[in-house]
Amino acid sequence: MMNTKPSPDNIMRLINGYWATGIIAAAASHSLFTHLENGASTASQLAHRAQISERGAQSLLDGLVSVGLVDLREGQYRNTAEASAYLVEGKPASLASFARLKMTHMGSVADLAEVVRVGGPVANPVVEVANNPHWEGIVTAIAAQSVPAATLAAELLGLAEAGEISILDVGGGSGIYSGIWLEANPAARATQLDWEPINAVARRLLAERGVADRFTCVNGDFHTTDFGTAQYDVAVYSHIAHQEGPESNIEVFTRLRQALRPGGTLVVNDYVVDDDRSGPAFPLVFASEMLLKSKKGSTWRRSDYHEWLTKAGFEEVLFHSAPPGTLVIAR
Repeated sequence: MMNTKPSPDNIMRLINGYWATGIIAAAASHSLFTHLENGASTASQLAHRAQISERGAQSLLDGLVSVGLVDLREGQYRNTAEASAYLVEGKPASLASFARLKMTHMGSVADLAEVVRVGGPVANPVVEVANNPHWEGIVTAIAAQSVPAATLAAELLGLAEAGEISILDVGGGSGIYSGIWLEANPAARATQLDWEPINAVARRLLAERGVADRFTCVNGDFHTTDFGTAQYDVAVYSHIAHQEGPESNIEVFTRLRQALRPGGTLVVNDYVVDDDRSGPAFPLVFASEMLLKSKKGSTWRRSDYHEWLTKAGFEEVLFHSAPPGTLVIAR
């Protein structure tokens, strides 16, 4: 008779999931994925190039094989396609710095049981504090996550051929949208509204891209700063909605609609969940991070965005997959 007793292996993997964070972050800290990409294929070679112990290199390789980011064939290690695309330093969509950042967040998860009990943060919500050192590291670390969405949006909106357009990026962080779009369209100009410490980071990064002369920053809080009326052709609201409640998102979307010229487009990017909350996997997990770090945030459903944008005055709302997020185009 076939034994149908379930195995504890998956439960053990999930319970020890924090080790995956640690292993990936440690590997990124020592540029192991980059060294693998550049031809190192053994623990000894990696130890030499990364200037770490061979024992340490072997342990990290074992862990990376376990989590499916490194392949082992005939004694030779190499990145998987995913690791090559998203963990090698210097590539536009590299999440290596994000992996290093998440190592510093691991301790906060210990508060989650109490946070679930009370329904919100037990410490000051870090996403709502302008001068929190949290931002200096995170705005650059998370920029790569928006590269697929910013690139896709540029294609869908035909921005490269759009001529002299004006862009507003609310809570623009690193300025990743402005950077990509201004490179694509040499006639475009962009304005970013964000807190002063974050704008300072964005100005530096866009200067490195060579487009700072067409990039303006407005220092302020988007909850209270006026967006203007009929001033912009395109507006962006990326990875902000998840830290806000429904009322705030409707209010901001309404003011963004007012800030757009007739025929203008709002681009929203975020971790959007299916209407029945059955997926996608990462946005479902991210809801717990918002419970931990914000007073009213969550990962919202497609139907939520459609309802809010319609209430704000937009007539057309389209959704496009842009992993790890979803791109929402509203007109």
